[in-house]
Amino acid sequence: MSFKISKPLWQAVSLGAIAGSRAMSAPAITSHILSHHQTDNLANSPLKFMQSGKTATAFKLLAFGEFVGDKLPTAPNRIALPGLTGRFLTGALAGASVYKAGGGKAYLGAILGGSAALLSSFGCFYLRKATVKSTKILDPLIGGLEDALVIGASAGLAKSA
Repeated sequence: MSFKISKPLWQAVSLGAIAGSRAMSAPAITSHILSHHQTDNLANSPLKFMQSGKTATAFKLLAFGEFVGDKLPTAPNRIALPGLTGRFLTGALAGASVYKAGGGKAYLGAILGGSAALLSSFGCFYLRKATVKSTKILDPLIGGLEDALVIGASAGLAKSA
């Protein structure tokens, strides 16, 4: 099957936005796509590991753990420095991988993905807080809706690739 990443800019930004909501979902979906559609653009790149089925499985397990951990009362604040750093890095990894796979410069994809992750982190944080406050729906339930949005967006990205 022929595979071509036709819109790496928007895919890098989209993956970064996903990372802002659920950090591990962005590399999980990126690695899933790339493991099913090998590209020579990553052959001699440090990002080649993103095409591995084992890498995709590992990121999927981490993403599942994050879905569960996010609902716990002890879950850290996503805009605290450690969480924000992790979201930036996973957004940058996903963005760099998809951008490089599409024939572009990895550093541009990293900037796009990481920047989108930072913006999305704050947007998702304040949207979730406001939704919980205005609707009186329990935070874990709103988190579940956020999970559904992330899964839907990830499925859309996988389908478009």
